[in-house]
Amino acid sequence: MAVYLVQHGQSLSKEKDPAKGLSDIGRQETMKIADVALMYQVPVSKIVHSGKARAEQTAQIFKDILKVNPPLEKADGIGPLDDVTDLGSRIDPESNRMIVGHLPYMERLVSFLTAENLELRVIRFQNSGIVCLDRDEKGWFIKWTLNPHIG
Repeated sequence: MAVYLVQHGQSLSKEKDPAKGLSDIGRQETMKIADVALMYQVPVSKIVHSGKARAEQTAQIFKDILKVNPPLEKADGIGPLDDVTDLGSRIDPESNRMIVGHLPYMERLVSFLTAENLELRVIRFQNSGIVCLDRDEKGWFIKWTLNPHIG
């Protein structure tokens, strides 16, 4: 059991798309990572997103490829600058929930959970990448990551 944190795929500029939806590269990279997650049978039970176009589109790609049954859900409080301590204090490591959001929120959430320090950068997210967190008797830890760029 785990929690899967995803930074949305690469988005278009505000000039090209005021809603900043996914770019072609963002779609391709998200599909690639979702295909690998499917190959590894990552057991996502539910996917939530921030409600911003790029996060919702990323979530939809993961939902379609991983064949997640419940509908996507917009979650309040996971915007780029929102307070991570709210979600961080109530997140369930048994949920197998995927949370699709933004920077700096996602990095700060991992820092809060693993190091109890909002300012310490524990991991650098990549667009479309997944950071899998789990928890044991000693606390939260990064179980694995899956990213489109390894170099």
